[in-house]
Amino acid sequence: MKTSGNTILVTGGSAGIGFEIAKAFSEKDNHVIITGRNEERLRNAASKLKNVTPIAFDVTSTDDVARLVKILQTDFPSLNVVINNAGKASYYGLDENVDAYTNAEEEILTNYLSIIRLNQELLPLLKTNGEAAIVNVSSIAAFVPNHVIPTYAASKAALHSYTKSLRITLAKATDIKVFELMPPLVNTEFSTEIGGENGIPPKEVADDLIGAFENDTYEIHVGRTAQLFQLFLQSPSDALLAMNPGIQEKAA
Repeated sequence: MKTSGNTILVTGGSAGIGFEIAKAFSEKDNHVIITGRNEERLRNAASKLKNVTPIAFDVTSTDDVARLVKILQTDFPSLNVVINNAGKASYYGLDENVDAYTNAEEEILTNYLSIIRLNQELLPLLKTNGEAAIVNVSSIAAFVPNHVIPTYAASKAALHSYTKSLRITLAKATDIKVFELMPPLVNTEFSTEIGGENGIPPKEVADDLIGAFENDTYEIHVGRTAQLFQLFLQSPSDALLAMNPGIQEKAA
């Protein structure tokens, strides 16, 4: 997949991984469109980048999706890369006095169903622009759950399965390549509650995505994800223990 001369949409592009991805691609002579719910934060992010257009947008809103698709079709008909980065995570235990259903509902909508909808709406446009790509940002938790992000992990597992099916389907009759970016813990505001300061810098995630484009590596195991995946293949129970330090071995 080419790394320059693209028109790229990055959802959740105002901070963290999304911002670093937008920065990396904008520096490689791509036009990047970043979206986010907070317009002020979005414009502030865009002011720090070159060749970037901010559009306030909520991936979970049916009306916002329709509005964004119309803008892209009219103003950015050369769109050929969609990077689904916007996400939501709730940190809690399933035995706590919390509304797990509501947490799961919000995470499944943001991290899974909204991605399906946006991809479906943008496929006709992508198909008209030759070499194109969809990038779904999932997680190390797509392979092995962490019990403090139980329903987030479930949403990413669903996204992982969907991404594989989408890749197979589009490979049959289109030039659209489907990538899955799978970061471990990353040092962002998004991950503060689970010790994000111990994670890798978001620039490392963006750099790995650029490298994957250059080499057509469709499943991108960033940092510790690569080691955990290999452990998962060898022993799923050991991988579960590694992802959940301190749990009893019988729980694995």
